[in-house]
Amino acid sequence: MIYADTIAYLYGLQKHGMKFGLDNTRRLMSLLGEPHTSFSSIHVAGTNGKGSTSAMIESLLRTKGVRTGLFTSPHLVSFTERIRVNGEEISEYAVVELADEVRKVVSGVGDFCPTFFEVVTAIAFLHFMRMKVEWAVVEVGMGGRLDATNIIQPEVAVITSIGIDHSEFLGDTLEDIAREKAGIIKQGVPLVTAEQCPEVMGVIQQRCDEKEAPLFRFHSEFSAERASRDSAVVSLHYQGKNAYRDVTLSLAGEHQIVNAALAIKVIEIVSEKYPEMDGDIREGLEAVRWPGRLEMIKANPPILIDGAHNPPAARALSAHLQKLLGTTYRRIIMVAGVMADKDIGGILKPLLPLASEIIFASPAYGRAASAKKLGEVAAAMGHASKTAESVARALSMAESLAEPGDLIVVTGSFYTLGEAKEAVGQKGILAGLRE
Repeated sequence: MIYADTIAYLYGLQKHGMKFGLDNTRRLMSLLGEPHTSFSSIHVAGTNGKGSTSAMIESLLRTKGVRTGLFTSPHLVSFTERIRVNGEEISEYAVVELADEVRKVVSGVGDFCPTFFEVVTAIAFLHFMRMKVEWAVVEVGMGGRLDATNIIQPEVAVITSIGIDHSEFLGDTLEDIAREKAGIIKQGVPLVTAEQCPEVMGVIQQRCDEKEAPLFRFHSEFSAERASRDSAVVSLHYQGKNAYRDVTLSLAGEHQIVNAALAIKVIEIVSEKYPEMDGDIREGLEAVRWPGRLEMIKANPPILIDGAHNPPAARALSAHLQKLLGTTYRRIIMVAGVMADKDIGGILKPLLPLASEIIFASPAYGRAASAKKLGEVAAAMGHASKTAESVARALSMAESLAEPGDLIVVTGSFYTLGEAKEAVGQKGILAGLRE
């Protein structure tokens, strides 16, 4: 198979839908020689911040001199973004080779239909095994308890901030969602968690007690605070087993302080068992690069993209933009595309008041809300807007409206971001298929 055929095969597996449970994954791992047992791992779940936190942990591990793997989802432009070794994306050749190996194994077994994400997880773990990865940071796809990645036995588990998202799969209440996320907590495995609301923390605490898992909570066992008031630079003071002052983060946004603290705490825990991992963490946090999180993709006119796809993430983006308005930028022109199954009003509410111009578009994906629907929600909130037939067209309209001192912001969904990146020349294969 050539690469495009391989990607088409993988996305063709979406016809099997989502099957929550680990039976398929266990079977697949057994057929492939248990690749998930070939490396040590960190498992990361949560609603917001798990991608950034995973990237920070991987960077910190890599600067300690170990060979790292990183498995995340979704991708923005290219499928290869999902699987990295020592910071390098998997090659298209390796995707073809490993997908073909998995396909042959699956086709040799009757009545066995693994899903897209199960097969991609298998490809990632096979790649890590073949590339002799020592430590892998594995981000949960959705939930945790029944996610394909929960096959691993990690050294440390992490739960970032939890909010309402994917309710149709994970439940309608914070407690329901927390129970799914807390499913990654395993017997005796330390858990590092962000600050959570009482009902969520109660679920996490109960699960840790049941599994005799040491619990490390932000603002309790470790903490961090902003060190600099400079809006252009995020730096922090950290207090845990060690104390670090004036640590500069490469990722923008004050919300990254908590994510960085989680990553530092993970390294502190790992270093207790592996002393060679101890030491300063500055280089690792300064080196992190993570697409789609307050990422500038064009300088003239300036275009900032952020994958805020639920209300807490939208509020974090809003807080960052408020710091920029009136100081760095004069006006904001917003391009937004949101999935129909998300809390559209909750996402738009903190963002629309900041925008002088609003353009809605529907990314080329079946779950996307129509631009017309988004405009109706905005109108009900008292905000006028324009619509475009595509994200690329919306971005073109925004650029034509932009004047010196304006910032174009693209947000609402990672699918929207992927198409925006393609519109500025960062091409991918099978645009829109990013689940």
